[in-house]
Amino acid sequence: MIVGQSTAVVAALVRETRTIPIVFINVGDPIGSGFVANLSRPDGNLTGFTTDNSELGGKWVELLKAIAPNTMRVALLFNPATVVPLKTFMPSVHAAASSLAIQVDPAPVHAKDEIEVVIAAQAGDARGGLIVMPDPFNATNDEQIVQLAAAYRVPAIYYRRSNYAELGGLIAYGSDFAEQFPEAAPYVDRILKGAKPADLPVQGPTKFYLVINLKAAKALGLSVPLSMQQLADEVIE
Repeated sequence: MIVGQSTAVVAALVRETRTIPIVFINVGDPIGSGFVANLSRPDGNLTGFTTDNSELGGKWVELLKAIAPNTMRVALLFNPATVVPLKTFMPSVHAAASSLAIQVDPAPVHAKDEIEVVIAAQAGDARGGLIVMPDPFNATNDEQIVQLAAAYRVPAIYYRRSNYAELGGLIAYGSDFAEQFPEAAPYVDRILKGAKPADLPVQGPTKFYLVINLKAAKALGLSVPLSMQQLADEVIE
């Protein structure tokens, strides 16, 4: 059997085999990606753990607005070749943006030198903000993204607590991707003992983390409400 991490890796594995059992980790939209027929009964040689939670997009918009109240225009930073499918998050993004009168603009990039163009464009409007979407490309360039957001003074929210907030990112909200590795171990064990992937339901994230970097907020001239700090799982000072 094979264990594969990320949507792009599993897509490559699927092109190679539809018979060898595969347990996937940190995959977005496994149905839309063609990996499984449905979540409760995958009906094929794949099962595993998805990062999907369609409401996350709306939470990113709401939290960014809460920590940076002047935000009225938000760019979604992603690479079309590697991003978790945007359609997973867009209904909740648009619903939250509409309720808060925020304009949302997809901002696709294809190379690291394009990142600064997007962030600089947001800095051109004092009401601009940034949502860094779940994307291996963004993860690879996390330090550059955080540094540019700070340099251009653009409030940004990130999809994972590790890396981004620790590097100086303003705020992060999402599931802990690392947790899916130990969660996958029992599936691996059961399949090696004869279970079929088709009989093991695809599971989604169950816990989400909010991390706020007060140092980054101060540098941006933002005052984080105490109530928001109390909701956070971690506050970096």
